[in-house]
Amino acid sequence: MLNIPDSSHDRIVIIGAGFAGINLAKKLARKNFQVVLIDKNNYHQFQPLLYQVAMAGLEPSSIIFPLRKLFQRNKNVHIRITSVTDIDADKKQVSTPLGTIYYDKLVIATGATTNFFGNNQFQKNTFPLKSLSESLSLRNAILSDLELALTEPDYDHRQGYIDIVIVGGGPTGVELAGALAEMKKYILPKDYPELNEKEVDIYLFQGGDRLLMGMSDEASDKALKFLQRLGVKVELNKRVTEYDGKYVTTKDGQKIVAHKVIWAAGIKGNVIQGIKEDCQSERGCRYVVDQYHQMSGIQDVYAVGDIAYMPSEDYPYGHPQVAQVAIQQSKNLAHNLIKKTLRPFAYKDKGSMATIGRNKAVADIGKLKMSGFFAWLLWLFVHLISLIGFKNKVFVFLNWVWNYTTYDQSLRVIINAGPEEKANSK
Repeated sequence: MLNIPDSSHDRIVIIGAGFAGINLAKKLARKNFQVVLIDKNNYHQFQPLLYQVAMAGLEPSSIIFPLRKLFQRNKNVHIRITSVTDIDADKKQVSTPLGTIYYDKLVIATGATTNFFGNNQFQKNTFPLKSLSESLSLRNAILSDLELALTEPDYDHRQGYIDIVIVGGGPTGVELAGALAEMKKYILPKDYPELNEKEVDIYLFQGGDRLLMGMSDEASDKALKFLQRLGVKVELNKRVTEYDGKYVTTKDGQKIVAHKVIWAAGIKGNVIQGIKEDCQSERGCRYVVDQYHQMSGIQDVYAVGDIAYMPSEDYPYGHPQVAQVAIQQSKNLAHNLIKKTLRPFAYKDKGSMATIGRNKAVADIGKLKMSGFFAWLLWLFVHLISLIGFKNKVFVFLNWVWNYTTYDQSLRVIINAGPEEKANSK
């Protein structure tokens, strides 16, 4: 057992402390439930800003918040730091390496992970960006390769160290490309004056015919223009087919030397053993749920957030896998559990945004299409208020102000992350 005390209240086990899991636990924390929150990390991470940690723009501690600090005043919330290995829905039992736990109601909020589409070569050699450790690994690789480039006299070999390829033209890929372009423009001349920043090439490959497929055509066009002005080599309608750690090969035969390929081309649900038969692999490996978040054919088991696949008339392929969907689904499920009612979920789209660097962003807010400086300010404001913890808000704000006024950051340090550090053989 996980050493959870007995309670007269219903026990709700929540797996995952992402946007969906953390907001559900907060809603239930002061109600008549015993809440058990299980996650492999002892913190909640703010995923939309992981790329800024990777680009050395923010400290890792600025975008995470300890789970125990968040719930230290809620005695009915119990936190266990472990992974889930199996779920037995018939016995209402969750298995972990630390033991098993029984539930009255189970909520799966495990979110999504990187989708390599079954390609072991991509999984082994590229850098994903879905966790704090992955963002630190990418930061270390970028900075380490710049150091190695200083000592490499051969032009072609040096290009392998300094050129970067991004695969995927969604928000993550676009924001990464913009941040890397600004690092090339403002940071390299200061920190690495011995390197010629004009030699640095940043490639963004997108398999479709436009960037930001989930946003408007106006946002897509503006994002493309912003990136091109920053010097990013955007390649549309191009698929990367191979990457052996040194050479990137596209479907049309183009070959690029690059020791760093960032994979931002897709996500899939973080499924758990025991109920995989309900996984919809053709729709990103997500659990089928009804409009009340109940999993298909399984009593007292719910799924919310990126892992939930809830097709509807407005969203025939399920809702977009973004933070707002996760937050709104967790609120609706909390309402149903507290009120013991069945209120169907209705998603209220508050818009989409992506930033492409200093004073450059795109935003779709209903029928309003924004780009440029005001869209960038809106992006900053929304992300700042969404952070958990007053201290995190202050630190992130101060970092942004300092970076904006000085065109510099002071966080470019190489810190080995341990045995999981991904290091490409050079």
